[in-house]
Amino acid sequence: MENQAADLIVKMNVAMWDGQNKKFAELIEKLTEEQLLNETAPNRNTGIYLLGHIVAVSDDLFRLFDLGEKMFPDYLEIFIKSPDKSNKTFPSIEELKSAYYTVTKKLANQFEKYSTQDWLSKHEAVSEEDFAKEPTRNKLNVLISRTVHLANHLGQMAYLNN
Repeated sequence: MENQAADLIVKMNVAMWDGQNKKFAELIEKLTEEQLLNETAPNRNTGIYLLGHIVAVSDDLFRLFDLGEKMFPDYLEIFIKSPDKSNKTFPSIEELKSAYYTVTKKLANQFEKYSTQDWLSKHEAVSEEDFAKEPTRNKLNVLISRTVHLANHLGQMAYLNN
């Protein structure tokens, strides 16, 4: 019974990740280029920046989950280390959308292969010693935090849909 409960919890959280990505994809397809260039609120991030930020954060999961190299390593400097209005040159909206779909599809393919034990194993940003002390510092916990992060930015970007 305990394994079934763990399997169910993993399945629910992966489904939540997939669901938030589906909603995000629907929103970015609905928004015009003009809307994506707007700020989500006065003096806040633009839609294009948040789109690139989501790509960069999701792309980092390849490193954290030891699934290979990042697909868009240049996005780290532009969309994570630098604020929106840092005068960095952004890729085009079409390039960012394409990168988003590429990253999420590749992650989905990898996640389909994961067992419950894979999800409950340590991620690459935690040492073996620290993981032994805190087994909650696992890949599933990272996925949960990334799902919440995505949902937060999805909520911000919804303001662009006027």
